Amino acid sequence: MKRALLALTLAAALPFAAANAAEGVSYNYVEAGYAKTDAKNSYADADGWAINGSYAFHPNFHVFGGYSKQETDSQNFFGLRVPGYDVDQWNVGVGYNHELTKRVDLVTRVAYQQDKHELRWDRKLKGGSVEAGVRGTLTPNWEGYAFAGYQDYDKHYDGKFYGRIGTQVKFNQSWGITADAKFIDGGQKEFFIGPRFSF
Repeated sequence: MKRALLALTLAAALPFAAANAAEGVSYNYVEAGYAKTDAKNSYADADGWAINGSYAFHPNFHVFGGYSKQETDSQNFFGLRVPGYDVDQWNVGVGYNHELTKRVDLVTRVAYQQDKHELRWDRKLKGGSVEAGVRGTLTPNWEGYAFAGYQDYDKHYDGKFYGRIGTQVKFNQSWGITADAKFIDGGQKEFFIGPRFSF
């Protein structure tokens, strides 16, 4: 994990010439909506809500973060109904975007993240992720992205690779609907859909 973080951080720090984001792509936005986790084991399936945001403090750099609150499904065990439990997740990080063409950016992101599972005892997983991919406009009102990444935590978790794809349909310059799907090695999937306000 440390080597992957170092490699991507160094790659992001290469002295590329400053350039604006690809045409139609904004790194200034806030979004909120429905979040769902399709876990490998059905007892850990969960859904709830999430809020995410990003802010470009330089033509090539942006900070981002997010928070989600989900609840697992209740389960039947030997005739007893066991209630679900809360899963809180948040992350914060920095990204580098470099214009490849007028419509496509190369994007590298590094983040710290934490998951908290409120079982009979609270279990916290602290770690980070790195990802790289492309983001661009397909039409004036439609954009998409694709990332490959790696995430790891400090304990009780083996590092895993993942793929993430997403899209946004824009109603106008400020408002749109965005959707995101993350496919983690081992079978877990995470989804998000909701409105986005770009500024």
